Amino acid sequence: MAQVVRPGLTAEQKREMWSRWKAGQSFSEIGRVLGRERSAIRRMVASTGGYVPATQRRSPRVLSLVEREEISRGLAEGVALRTIARRSGRAPSTISREIARHGGRLRYRAIRADERAWQRARRPKRCKLAASPHLRELVAAKLAQEWSPEQISGWLARIHPGEQALRVSTETIYRSLFVQARGVLRTELLAHLRTRRTIRRSQHASTKGQGRGGIVDAVSIRERPAEADDRAVPGHWEGDLVAGSANSHIATLVERSTRYLLLVKVPGKDSARVVDALAVQVQTLPRQLWASLTWDRGVELADHRRFTIATNVAVYFCDPRSPWQRGTNENTNGLLRQYFPKGTDLSTYSQADLDAVAARLNTRPRKTLAYETPAAMLAAIVASTP
Repeated sequence: MAQVVRPGLTAEQKREMWSRWKAGQSFSEIGRVLGRERSAIRRMVASTGGYVPATQRRSPRVLSLVEREEISRGLAEGVALRTIARRSGRAPSTISREIARHGGRLRYRAIRADERAWQRARRPKRCKLAASPHLRELVAAKLAQEWSPEQISGWLARIHPGEQALRVSTETIYRSLFVQARGVLRTELLAHLRTRRTIRRSQHASTKGQGRGGIVDAVSIRERPAEADDRAVPGHWEGDLVAGSANSHIATLVERSTRYLLLVKVPGKDSARVVDALAVQVQTLPRQLWASLTWDRGVELADHRRFTIATNVAVYFCDPRSPWQRGTNENTNGLLRQYFPKGTDLSTYSQADLDAVAARLNTRPRKTLAYETPAAMLAAIVASTP
């Protein structure tokens, strides 16, 4: 399936992106609002080191585009420079320099002149560390010793109280690290920061109130029956959401002992719709094949109690940031990328399409099953169960 190439963000979307970033929202949250993937948002934010680009403002002392268009019209009419200056309310010398700087009477164009003026105004001022090699070496040496930027700034202020040339703010050090386009401090010095971050985070950035890892009444995987751990008894499943472009998802359910796969079309990532879709899919297999479901800490299963009431299937949650506790599911999700490459809009697939893909994987021999297929293993269990 050919991927649709999306245009870049509009100016309004960029303003919203930076506003949400300053408010502490995650890449995923911003991406969902703007209809972009998390990775795309992260690339845009990372390009400036996490710092919101300064908004360019035109000084009232410089010519505006309207004034430049008045100059262009005056030149086209062949009027004198003093007349153009009088119409614009500017000094004749200002008009004369403007025309000479941008091609002369015959080649002057208002839009091109205005664009060039903006470009010249963007010339960045060299930061303090770029202008002072000695200060830069002091900062780099302390960073290499695992000193934080705040410690370095405070230490310099204490030992050089009267020397402004050897003082630098915490933010200047962070900017020099995170905005590599400045070419001031080496990238490898980032590894010496305590957080190992490569992007400056907003002081408001927090997972508080977002429900991450705080699912109400979550039962830990450590309380899951031992029979689920050794895969001796069928009926214990692992589940997850696979993400696609345009904020689309599909749910994956894998039975631990047979590696049998179910794919579930979900209309959204919110817990209510995910639980409804999973509950319907559970009914497609015999009841004896459902004993438990292990999920990660994603809030899409925050409504797990309703799922258990509807299906009589116990739900267990992995420890935070422990994908290996659902190793079977993680491995299967990797196999699915053969059919759903990253960047695929998963919302375009029907449940029938997903069932067909699941059937392909379920009839593929697995080394871990002595080259038996998941479908055959499941069928044997169903046939032997009274």
